[in-house]
Amino acid sequence: MELAVIALFLIAGIASLFMSWVIGAGSSGATPFAPAVGANAISTMRAAFVVGIFGLAGAVTQGANVSEAVGRGLVGGVSLPASGVIVALFVGAGLMAVGIYTGYPIATAFTVTGAVIGVGMAIGGTPVWAKYQQIGTVWLLTPVVGGAVAYGIASVLPRADAPERMTIPALAALVGVVLANVDFAFLGPGGEPGSVTALGERLLGVNGVAATAVLSGGVALAVASLVYWDVRRDEAGGLRRVLLVLGSLVAFSAGGSQVGLAVGPLLPLLDDVGMLSPAVVLLGGGLGILVGSWTGAPRMIKSLSQDYSSLGPRRSIAALVPSFLIAQLAVLLGVPVSFNEIIVSAIIGSGAAVGGSEAIDPRKITVTVGAWVGSFALSFALGFGSMTAIGTV
Repeated sequence: MELAVIALFLIAGIASLFMSWVIGAGSSGATPFAPAVGANAISTMRAAFVVGIFGLAGAVTQGANVSEAVGRGLVGGVSLPASGVIVALFVGAGLMAVGIYTGYPIATAFTVTGAVIGVGMAIGGTPVWAKYQQIGTVWLLTPVVGGAVAYGIASVLPRADAPERMTIPALAALVGVVLANVDFAFLGPGGEPGSVTALGERLLGVNGVAATAVLSGGVALAVASLVYWDVRRDEAGGLRRVLLVLGSLVAFSAGGSQVGLAVGPLLPLLDDVGMLSPAVVLLGGGLGILVGSWTGAPRMIKSLSQDYSSLGPRRSIAALVPSFLIAQLAVLLGVPVSFNEIIVSAIIGSGAAVGGSEAIDPRKITVTVGAWVGSFALSFALGFGSMTAIGTV
């Protein structure tokens, strides 16, 4: 193998690690625990530490789908060369770094997706319209659905006719059912991805829809019973523990989704170089996210938890439940999704349910939405322009 090829691969790897760090310091590291910090359930520094651990776990066990989509599913007819991977990653990471420095949550999914498509178009690739439609639909519906669900939950939790010893366990049961049925690496036959319920079916020697429903119902009942007991025994403490568990699950989901934005562009290079397996690359991306969460996330956590809405434990739970559900749907579909978009829209919805317009900052929201839209357009232009310039040299 030529030394030049190895050198380019190493540079691309460094760019991927830099992107992983930026993701951990920004969207993946900050957003999952921002509602919990806003509700004073956990300190900023402790939140950054915990989110790094769960982000690493999610990257290793759920990162394959989005990585494949980013690496091979955004542009048809071409495979990104090492120079294109380097350009795409540095463009995306550079824009994210600007967001971290300024305190505004630039959407990682928008910057990386735009940069990869721009680079691919510059080298003669063809658009993959079906995937773009899927991604665009998820991006457009995320703030609507996430905000609406968070608004609905936050509207119900304070009501006297909906006691929290019943509503909180019901929400926990829903989360438990979803968690039991999503795929994790190595749980399937032969080390393939598989769900907890599918594993239970194999161990018990049963299969079919009825078996899945029974096992899912058992998980829901177990989770609901535990949360019911905890909330009834100590309401304030129980709510805090539910909030922290939800934050951990969202951090886990963030790792599974966001790591693909950092390591996905490397996948085509693995076919040429053959030095590392995708699992090792996912682990490296997860470690980069962990370091970024520990070293760079506190600034963004503070921005999200204090600037967007006045949050209490109930509104924070209302924000995290739809965030977890949307994140897992995105992982299932292999869609690169922005956790800034997910969490911010959920925070707005939950805050508006109780505090109305006074609970949110319209100016900050407007600037943030503008940053989301502008980041995609700018990253596409920079990716396309940079690769075009390289091609003429």
